Formats: sequence, C-alpha cells, structure tokens
Amino acid sequence: MSGHSKWKTIKHQKGAADAKRGQLFTKLTRELMMAARQGGGDPDMNARLRLAVEKARDGNMPMDNIERAIKRATGATDDQATLEEFVYEGYGPSGVAILVFVVTDNRNRAVSEIRNVMERNGGKLGQAGSVSWGFEQKGTVTLQVKPERAEEVALLAIDLGADDFTIDGSYVELRCEPAKLEGLRKALEAKGSKPETAEIAMVPKTLTHLDDRPAEQALRLFDRLEELDDVQRVATNADFPESVLERYKAAA
Repeated sequence: MSGHSKWKTIKHQKGAADAKRGQLFTKLTRELMMAARQGGGDPDMNARLRLAVEKARDGNMPMDNIERAIKRATGATDDQATLEEFVYEGYGPSGVAILVFVVTDNRNRAVSEIRNVMERNGGKLGQAGSVSWGFEQKGTVTLQVKPERAEEVALLAIDLGADDFTIDGSYVELRCEPAKLEGLRKALEAKGSKPETAEIAMVPKTLTHLDDRPAEQALRLFDRLEELDDVQRVATNADFPESVLERYKAAA
C-alpha cells in the first residue's frame, strides 16, 4: 500500500476513535443536509444521501439527529439552514496539491480560516483549477478483514465491479467508477464483507513523494484544516514515508 493510501487508513482509524463527537456530528449533519438539498430527502432515491446516512450511522449519530437534518434541508421545519458547498485548491509543503472541501453558512469566515491555517503551516491557497486537474473522481471502499483473506476479498471485489485495489495488512482499499459505488457496496455486504467506508472521493492521478520533514509538516497542516468546522475533508496527492506515518499513527 502506498504512503498515500496508508495515510487515509490511519485517518479513518483516528476518526473512529475521535472523542470530539460534537465536531464530528457537525460535519455529518452538514453532509446530510447538502445531500438532501441536492437530491431530495428520500435515501432510496438519492445515492449521495444514502451514503451520508450510512456514514452518520457509522459515526453513532442518533436517528433523530439524522432525520432532523434531512427535514431542515428539505424545508420540512421552520429552522431551515442556509449552507453552501465549495472546494478550495492550494499547495502544501514541497508543493503537494491540496483540495479542501467545505460546507459553510459563512463563506468569508471559511476562506479566512482556511487561508490562516494554510499560511501558518507551510501551505498557500491557489486559484480555482490550479491543482484539481491532477485528481479524478472515484468511488472508494475500505474494508477490514483477516490479513490472510485480504487478497481473496480484493479479487472478489474486482469480480463485483471494482477497478483496482491496494492492501495493507488487514485493510483493503477498493476503487471503482462513481456510478458503480452503491452496487459494489451492496454486493460486498451480500457476500458477508461489510465496508468500513464507502464514498465518492477525489483520487490523485499521480503522487508526490515527501521527505520526512515536509511530510510531518503536511500531516500537521491537514489535521489543522480538518479541525475547522467548515471543512468536511481534505484530499492531497502527497505520498508519505512509512516511518513518518508510523510515528503519526502512534501519536493518535
């Protein structure tokens, strides 16, 4: 598994153990609302909302909170929120590309906070289109299985519609065309392999390897960005050294 894929696996593990539930619920709520606003409040008819509901349930969000968020987004309550969705582009240490996905009720506040975090941690904002050309939209699925079954499960996923996979011990990351994501997730579950995550992600076409010092600086930058309430997630083309990721994982 590349240092990039391993970083995403560690991020998922850290997120699962995240004690800041209030911040997690804020991000989950905003994703539910954007998904419902764009495609309607019925998860059976809205693939993005189905994925958002699954992610919220995986994050132990109560069903009452999930339903309330959907109702707010679709105008079924009096306190309908005004949220906007943006993607900011920029550069990190050693020039690695960064995409910052934002859902906010105050664009000026969001961009000010993002710019401040970037400048304080060796990054800078770029113009629209400055780095997004280096990414492509893919469905991504991660599973945790017994290490001796990882290759078997990965090859099964190829038969079920996945295009590619990487393996790191007990973790398997699958990639597919976005339109195939829901079908792949359901097919894996039917075979007894429930995914830990399933989402549409921006995947880098090529990776930029970082030496130890800029890698550590980049990891701090990405963590600081994702600590902002308005930031939903960060994508990058950074490829991290194994030794740096092991220290990062141990500090989680």
